[in-house]
Amino acid sequence: MKKLIVVSFLFHSFLGHAQDCSGYYFLKAKNVVEVTTYSKKGEDNGKHVYTVNSVSNTGSGASSELTSEMFNKNGKSTAKAIESIECKDGVMMLDMKMNMNLSDAQQKQYEKSTVTGDKIYIEYPSAMKVGDDLKDANMVLNMVNNGMEQTVEVNITKRKVVGKESVTSPAGTWDCFKITFNTKTKVTVMNIGIPISFDVTEWYCPGFGQVKTESKHGSTLVTSVSVKS
Repeated sequence: MKKLIVVSFLFHSFLGHAQDCSGYYFLKAKNVVEVTTYSKKGEDNGKHVYTVNSVSNTGSGASSELTSEMFNKNGKSTAKAIESIECKDGVMMLDMKMNMNLSDAQQKQYEKSTVTGDKIYIEYPSAMKVGDDLKDANMVLNMVNNGMEQTVEVNITKRKVVGKESVTSPAGTWDCFKITFNTKTKVTVMNIGIPISFDVTEWYCPGFGQVKTESKHGSTLVTSVSVKS
């Protein structure tokens, strides 16, 4: 019954606030989203759990602070971070770190590292439609892994809305925009860096966010939505 109430709340928010920041799920305090990550073989690789800690309202929108916690496939917490989401004039802006599509090896490396970097947002306009080209995004992270300094640069380009599809998961069913883009990741260690480029497909639900992703490295899927008691 609780899950049905949550899913019903989501759909009413999406439909009633398409152009209004007040209806976004990540702009409601205590909301929790669980995202399961899968390896390229389809194996459960762990989870990311996002909890909305606080929400601030402004004249043209709102912003929220989230706790992001990473768990490995055995359920052990391996990393925590503070991330943010903003909405301004109906444009949803997700912390780009939430959009990182990492290989299995990169995820293990990321878990063990101390990471710092500026808040960089990737934009999802409320008025998007099939055929639209969306803004590119670029992010640079500084990492310390076992005492060794590294720089990670992520470039997301060629973002295009290619269709609309329904996505069903254990958390519910969403009507999503299907968006394709290219991700180029470059990890530099001791001034030596090798860029890795691959294509990603994501399914984005207005008023909620990224529901599903797929790439050659694996996939992610929202598997639980709830309200923290």
